[in-house]
Amino acid sequence: MDVMISRVEEDGQHFSYDADTVIKATCLNMVLATITMAWALSLLLNNHQDVLENAQLELDEKVGRSRQVKESDVKNLPYLQAIVKETLRLYPAAPLLVPHESIEDCTAAGYHISKGTRLIVNFQKLQKDSVVWEGPCEFRSERFLTSQKDFDVRGQSPQFIPFGNGRRMCPAISFALQMIHLTFANFLHGFKIERSSDEPLDMEESVGLTSLRMLIF
Repeated sequence: MDVMISRVEEDGQHFSYDADTVIKATCLNMVLATITMAWALSLLLNNHQDVLENAQLELDEKVGRSRQVKESDVKNLPYLQAIVKETLRLYPAAPLLVPHESIEDCTAAGYHISKGTRLIVNFQKLQKDSVVWEGPCEFRSERFLTSQKDFDVRGQSPQFIPFGNGRRMCPAISFALQMIHLTFANFLHGFKIERSSDEPLDMEESVGLTSLRMLIF
C-alpha cells in the first residue's frame, strides 16, 4: 500500500488511481481474504480434522519447521490450494457477480431478455449445481485433486467463478489469492488449531453483499 501511494504522490498525473482508492482497494482485499480464511478454518474444525492435519503435514514436508511459509512455497502445496478452492466454492466472499446489462434482445434458457435489462448472476448457485458437483453442499477438498483438478479459479471454468470471469472479473484476483494462500498457510503452519468443545460450529451465513459467518469463533 505504501509503495502504491508513493507512486501516486510522485507521479499522480500518470497514475490511474488516487490515494483513497488505493487504500480502499487494499483494505477490501484484506477483508475478503479474512472472510475466506474464517470460512476455511470453520470448515476444517467442523468435522474435518483429518483435512486440517493433512494440510499441516503437507506444510511440514514441503516447508519444514525451521522457517515460515514463503510465497514461492504455495505452488508446492496442492492440498492447501484444494482447501482454498473448495472454501471459495462453498462460501465465496461475495455470492453475486457485479450487475451487467443486456446490450441487445436475446433469449437464454427459454427466457426472453430485453435490451437494457439489468442482470445479476448468482454464481454461488452455479458452484453448488448437482449436475457438475458431486455432493455439492458438502466440503470435499479432494475433488480439486481428482475429478475437478483442472478447474481454474481464475475464470476459465464457468462452473467455478468465485472471482467472476471475463473482462469484468475481480481486478485484484492475483493479490487476493496470494494473500489468502500465504496467510492461511502460515496460520496452519505456525499454530495448533482445535475446537474448544465438541459442539459443532455455527455455519450460518449472514445476509448481505458478502458471505460472512454469523459468529466468528
